Amino acid sequence: MDSFEEIFGLVTDYCKTQMTEVAFNLWIKDIVPVKLTVDSVYLGVNSEFKRNIVAEKYKDLLSNGFERVLGFPVEIFIEQLKEEGSKDIVPPKPPVLNNAEELTGDYEYTFDTFIVGSSNKFAHAAAMAVATHDIRNYNPLFIHGDSGLGKTHLLFAIMNEVKRRKPDALVAYVKGEEFTNELIAAIRSQTTQEFREKYRKVDYLLVDDIQFIAGRDSTQEEFFHTFNALYESGKQIVLVSDRPPKEIKTLEDRLRNRFEMGLMADIQPADYETRIAIIQRKADLLKMDMPIEVAEYIANNLKSNIRQLEGAVKNIKANSLIYENRPITIMVAQTAIRDILNDNQPVPVTISKIITEVSRTFNVSEQDIKSNKRAANISRARQVAMYVIKDITQMSMAAIGDEFGGRDHSTVVYAISQTEKMMKTDSRLREIIEDITKNVRDM
Repeated sequence: MDSFEEIFGLVTDYCKTQMTEVAFNLWIKDIVPVKLTVDSVYLGVNSEFKRNIVAEKYKDLLSNGFERVLGFPVEIFIEQLKEEGSKDIVPPKPPVLNNAEELTGDYEYTFDTFIVGSSNKFAHAAAMAVATHDIRNYNPLFIHGDSGLGKTHLLFAIMNEVKRRKPDALVAYVKGEEFTNELIAAIRSQTTQEFREKYRKVDYLLVDDIQFIAGRDSTQEEFFHTFNALYESGKQIVLVSDRPPKEIKTLEDRLRNRFEMGLMADIQPADYETRIAIIQRKADLLKMDMPIEVAEYIANNLKSNIRQLEGAVKNIKANSLIYENRPITIMVAQTAIRDILNDNQPVPVTISKIITEVSRTFNVSEQDIKSNKRAANISRARQVAMYVIKDITQMSMAAIGDEFGGRDHSTVVYAISQTEKMMKTDSRLREIIEDITKNVRDM
């Protein structure tokens, strides 16, 4: 695999965090990286229609991704491929980067590759105990901590260790949002029995981002019975969240009580020594000779998120490839982490996430939220969406109105004031909005 394909893999990883899974799979996933030059990128798609959509709606997102990975802006050209799966398009012919070194340095998510420090050693020990022993007191194991601290790594480490020790064990990993979506699909297709059998007959149920089931009555009802069935059968349950159960405001009390009855383990931001170890480990995987002063600079400037540390090392590697293995210095590191230190999501992406989250929480479609429909539940969802957009983005009332079909700013003012008024007297609504805001910020 050549270096441009590796670089584009990092770009698509970034895009995936900035858009819905459906949109990513439809418009970004199948883009073919064709050519990278000193200041230009050539990408191919399999139809003229797709070329127009990507160029119009996602070119800026791709540009942001390349600038994050490369450390400098490039001009993007999107062309239709002559044949599906080929790289045969006709761009200009400037000098082409061609370096065969691997860029990503991916590794298996195991306990061996998890860097243990004072901030995570209890959660690591608990996860290992669950994977290697049958310990009823650790059921469920609930791991919580901010985004990017290694919670998902521990889930996959449990899964990999169980599969190694017990090849016949049934292990299910699912995200809270996916559990919700699967349930909705099962209800629509009248296959709820198959859905229940899928999750209630496993030996280990591992649920990532469990907070996303909160506020959704049918999902909580289904998960409550799934939890009980597994627990009563002595099966292991491991749950991961960005916050402890007591802080998930719209979580039903009966679920909160069950989540808290096993073992709770939190993960805090990594300390300085652990951050250095993570940086050095990632550099080794990428076959980089990382000077200690550069590792120290990164560790001193990125303190709250392991993904950011690893992303900085990847950016430095990409920078080195572009500039023909130039020495790795603090100046190179400054360039590599510049965008991470100023990590603000594009406003259009944030708005899309807010509307998606409100849609799921209130069980109305995104199209209805943006429409002129006046049904009570749709109007409430629309007002909440406007309130959260204002709260998170600080956009003007007129700009928010434009996002909802060109509504007058006075309509937005009324929607936000009504929501604020209801939040003062309706504690349930206030908790729902707090959860929506928290979920959007952590997406």
